[in-house]
Amino acid sequence: MTEEPLELRLRDGGAANTLAITMRTPGNDFELAAGFLFDEAVVRSRDDIIGMSFCLDSDVDPLQRYNIVTVECRAGAAADRARFERHFTIGSACGVCGRAQLDSLRDLGVTPIDDAVRINSSLLYQLPARMQEAQRVFAATGGLHAAGLFDEHGEALAVREDVGRHNAVDKIVGWGLLNGRLPFAGCVLVVSGRASYEVLQKSVMAGIPIVASVSAPSSLAVDLAREFNVTLVGFLRGNRANVYAAPERIL
Repeated sequence: MTEEPLELRLRDGGAANTLAITMRTPGNDFELAAGFLFDEAVVRSRDDIIGMSFCLDSDVDPLQRYNIVTVECRAGAAADRARFERHFTIGSACGVCGRAQLDSLRDLGVTPIDDAVRINSSLLYQLPARMQEAQRVFAATGGLHAAGLFDEHGEALAVREDVGRHNAVDKIVGWGLLNGRLPFAGCVLVVSGRASYEVLQKSVMAGIPIVASVSAPSSLAVDLAREFNVTLVGFLRGNRANVYAAPERIL
């Protein structure tokens, strides 16, 4: 199981500046970068991103070149970075703890999710096992989190692994952004571990109507789910689960 830093640099018509540093499991790094920028409302569409590249500057330690991703944005497309109080420094365990509150999403114009999707509880119970089938690194190490995106029929659309569950979600969202799949209408997101505020915030930004976790949700995650009409499922184990918000989507 590998954990290395990833520095995210943003270029929007001028010099590239560091926006975020995260500890992550290498792999799908462009998805991680794109998903993070979208989830934090730095970019709002695929068209805002001109290109992404690893840092191959001669003055950079060759061992670190693939730990730096530069995202070039369309001039004027990136959000005003002055609104961020500091550079994002993200731990692999907890994300940007304490930075975001419910009001920040409202200020961005995010509205409750209006999605009439319905799934049977019997199908929901199968999704953690289906996600684990795609966790190749977890099968070898037993040490990585995962996020799996499923359609309403239980078909896996994308599964990503990372040492941080919020990074895995960013990779899923980045996959959707780069492939023109956002918003994720009619979809279910399954995450290993607990459902944190960060996981719910990213899900709301991506328009995911149902989020399920194999462990407990945090109290702020429950508040966010109720505020933005996300069906939040916790303790999804075997043939049991708790539903904390918008239960009408589970049949």
